[in-house]
Amino acid sequence: MRVAIIGVGSIGGVILGAMADTDVDLVCISRGPTATSLSDMGLVLHTPEGSIEVVPSERYLLVDSQAGPLSEQIRGTCDIAIICGKTLDTPALAELASEVLSEDGYALTIQNGLGNAEILANRIGRGRVFVGSLTHAAWRSNEGEVYWVGRGSIQFGALNIQENFRAEPLLKILNEADLNAILSDDIQQTIWKKLLINVAINPVCAIAGVRNGALLEVNSLWQQAIQAMREAAIVARASGVDLGDIKLENFLRDVVSISPENRCSMLQDIMAGRPTEIDALCGAVVLRGEAEGIPTPCNAILHGLVKGIEKSSKFD
Repeated sequence: MRVAIIGVGSIGGVILGAMADTDVDLVCISRGPTATSLSDMGLVLHTPEGSIEVVPSERYLLVDSQAGPLSEQIRGTCDIAIICGKTLDTPALAELASEVLSEDGYALTIQNGLGNAEILANRIGRGRVFVGSLTHAAWRSNEGEVYWVGRGSIQFGALNIQENFRAEPLLKILNEADLNAILSDDIQQTIWKKLLINVAINPVCAIAGVRNGALLEVNSLWQQAIQAMREAAIVARASGVDLGDIKLENFLRDVVSISPENRCSMLQDIMAGRPTEIDALCGAVVLRGEAEGIPTPCNAILHGLVKGIEKSSKFD
């Protein structure tokens, strides 16, 4: 089986490092300095247990997405494409997935935010799209090394629930890689639960410039995170999403407790001067709230502050 990992940043690096220990034929699609690092050094992965593993570049077939059209060696040869890149790049990532996948292949998006699965479905077909929520925690250093700082799980399922039977090979591979994969029979619940965590952790930690664990130590940050989460939960339920008997504070505390040393992806983007995924997180909650007639002031404020930080370098 050939699996393509599209977007090898921090989470993509965790997937690559874990799956390198299986028998899967791996294709890594990256770009720029990350592609250069993967080619020259391989993947350097710091595990949650404190060991350092190096996956040599010979273990995977590397593709620099900026180097021109895909070669025939890769085009149409992958059984599964796992999309880990940023939400801002989803249209381009969906195009790459369509090019590398075989006729019967399917894609799994484990990206943050709302709307990624729909963009992917428009490109490759709704029946070939799986959506996942991942709680493994990781960050990537300026030197290109990936720090996997907290083990979690991957919960995923088909956008069309009747296609879940096709997930068995991927479920098996992910669990062989010790990634703790679980098949979901309610993908909208999975997507929204992930969004609840993202709107709670990402903007608050990015604005404050702190690692995840600070939410448990600074009450004012915790209260902001919980309020953003509550608003998103109200919007989800108004949109017809069954969140089950979720206890928001316990849910957030559990996730933060396994990733206290993690720099969330939004904080990493802010530190690197990159655009963030705030529009697909708090911005999506605000828009959906407006459509349902539900005020979301905390998410609106967090959205505005992060957008301001993104533009701050343009001002004196």
